[in-house]
Amino acid sequence: MEDAHCTAERGLLEAVSRITMFSTTASPDEEQNQPKAEISCQVSKENPKKDDLQDSNASLSPNSSMTTKELQEYWRNEKSQCIQVKLLFEIPSTRIVEHHLSKYVMYKIIILQTGSFDSNKSVIERRYSDFEKLHRNLLEDFSEELEDVTFPKKALTGNFTEEIINERKLAFKDYLRRLYSMKYIRRSKKFIDFLTKPELQEAYGCLRGGHYTKALEILLEVIGLQERLTRGNPVSIVPTLCAIVVCHKDLDNPASAFEYGEKALSRLRVHNSHRYYIPLLEAMITLAYELGKDFLSLQEKLEEWKAKKDPVRVFTLKELAVREYVQ
Repeated sequence: MEDAHCTAERGLLEAVSRITMFSTTASPDEEQNQPKAEISCQVSKENPKKDDLQDSNASLSPNSSMTTKELQEYWRNEKSQCIQVKLLFEIPSTRIVEHHLSKYVMYKIIILQTGSFDSNKSVIERRYSDFEKLHRNLLEDFSEELEDVTFPKKALTGNFTEEIINERKLAFKDYLRRLYSMKYIRRSKKFIDFLTKPELQEAYGCLRGGHYTKALEILLEVIGLQERLTRGNPVSIVPTLCAIVVCHKDLDNPASAFEYGEKALSRLRVHNSHRYYIPLLEAMITLAYELGKDFLSLQEKLEEWKAKKDPVRVFTLKELAVREYVQ
């Protein structure tokens, strides 16, 4: 069943189509003088309070300065976000970790997209205390939704027996399945952070330490999962895409850096007030020049933005990236 967001987008796509039909019948001279299309929309939310947890920027209007072609591309991308990605959670194995005076069980979680091959799977590890913290945090916002959700209790003894570990494997698998089945929870920042934040913290720590190869390896693993978890809010993965750009640049891979920069820029097409927009534009201009690509159009966008805004101190892309996940 499609929600109001998708319905509104279909209507806007039809409006864009009508604009396109008009523009294709116009003569070349008329087309040059044709004013740029202006479309705006407001999408109501079923539950603004809970949707705002993750989708605060999901219902945004296109920029009035966009051309018809840009509008078509924007709404085509937005429409694709309406397709719900269904994920499955498996916990196939565990390992016992002994570190100094502590001892705990790490649960291996495999996250699969339904109908996809194994190449799309994500693998993470979490311990009992991580699940416990997630449940406690979710109760702050979703106590009613979690009334019938059972969380595995901690045993006073026998936590490392095969029987207890196997019971918890099944219990945590069912727990994640139940959480993901509830729209407001699966879209919440707390749920998404549980699945991605530890890896992102490690990646940004490597980036700050100059270990770009290791940082890039982790970021490329995380970005796939982030994309599947945040289909309704594509702007939220821009920082990760930009961190990948930084790593590729410092590893002298300008072509790969430019590729991921384009992905990030496409998500900011109508979000030019985003803190990453100008640093990303500046990095893309440098990369385009280095690669012999068209950098003038990017330069024009930068000059257009500067003409509208008061002069402010803008960080470089790398300066922004190293500030992420600083504890």
